[in-house]
Amino acid sequence: MASLRILSVIAVVAIFALAGTAVANDLPDYIVQGRVYCDTCRAGFETNVTEYIKGAKVRLECKRFGTEKVERSIDGVTDETGTYKIELKDSHPEDICEMVLVQSPLPNCNEIQELRDRAEIVLSRNVGISDNIRMANPLGYLKDKPLPVCPDLLKTFNLTTDDDH
Repeated sequence: MASLRILSVIAVVAIFALAGTAVANDLPDYIVQGRVYCDTCRAGFETNVTEYIKGAKVRLECKRFGTEKVERSIDGVTDETGTYKIELKDSHPEDICEMVLVQSPLPNCNEIQELRDRAEIVLSRNVGISDNIRMANPLGYLKDKPLPVCPDLLKTFNLTTDDDH
């Protein structure tokens, strides 16, 4: 009777161990996460009146080191908070990968902001990062016309020109 009980416990433990391995194999190796915003002041950076864009399309592009040819790309879309999450199942230690803006759903905020249209991502475990989440710098579009509050807001950052005085 005791040996039957021990065998039952061993069987249950083995089933849970196999189930855990199957779940672990389904987990992504990396999750690339970031946000897309509308620069409502055309300031070149995020402010307290920045709006995050729902439905913006982004793309993860990976190129072999030393080449310009994109070897792999994965598309993503931002949620209601302007956040995207792209899951990857493999490592890219020899690749240069970056998140790139593809399309804004906002007709009044779809001008690509220079230097904010892409963000490099490291997809290797050889850089001292033990977590599988990779955070990308925010990507931004410029609003066609700054919000009325922007001149006063930018003054608080001492970002006015001589023409503003």
